[in-house]
Amino acid sequence: MRKILLLAAFTLFTLVVNAQTDVYTVSSGEMIFAWSDTEQTPIGGGSMENVSDNLRFSVFLHLGQYVHIDLGNSLGFYSGLALRNIGFITEDDALDLGVDKEKHRAYALGLPLALKLGSFRDHFYLYGGAEYELLFHYKYKYWVDGDKHKTSEWFSDRTNRFVPSVFAGIQFPRGLNLKFKYYLDDFLNTDYKKGDNPLNDYSRYGKTRMFHISLSWQFDTRDIEKLWGGDGAARHHDVVI
Repeated sequence: MRKILLLAAFTLFTLVVNAQTDVYTVSSGEMIFAWSDTEQTPIGGGSMENVSDNLRFSVFLHLGQYVHIDLGNSLGFYSGLALRNIGFITEDDALDLGVDKEKHRAYALGLPLALKLGSFRDHFYLYGGAEYELLFHYKYKYWVDGDKHKTSEWFSDRTNRFVPSVFAGIQFPRGLNLKFKYYLDDFLNTDYKKGDNPLNDYSRYGKTRMFHISLSWQFDTRDIEKLWGGDGAARHHDVVI
């Protein structure tokens, strides 16, 4: 995956150098509707079982700042940085875990690279790409007989440090953006174990693959500058590099 991203970045640089481009930045937030494909082993042994998961909705803290490079009106790319709150919720009495519910969450810093195809003048296009995310703050919550227990760690060994994903979406006029994203690796580190508490033995997980649908509004930085009386209107679309 890393080799593919490096090759795509080199190709993008070559195209930018040899083309008339429109370069601009976009700010965004997200509303994330997330699920997971999770398997666990029951306490005491047995075969892996699919775990019932609940919809996880999150809106805080999601921030994105992206650089868009349009090679004409129909072909372009974007990359940037994104901060997200990602995770999943499981609830399954069949595993004899003795808990009512479990929540796993991490803050992640992502670096995406995407291809865009459409009509940029109309702010309408399709896009797709790949992303690497660094999981840097993990929180685990579980409930036993209605009582909540939680722990949190910076750069925790409970999760995989880097998680790759692929995504595709559509940008509508007036800023509305719809995206589907699927993670290609597990969220949790199945080699993790701490103490005698079976809940802290993550080898009980066979798979923790997340996927989500997100809604967002994209704001061209030049439009924000106009609202504050800046000179964004003067720096229009055609920038020659």
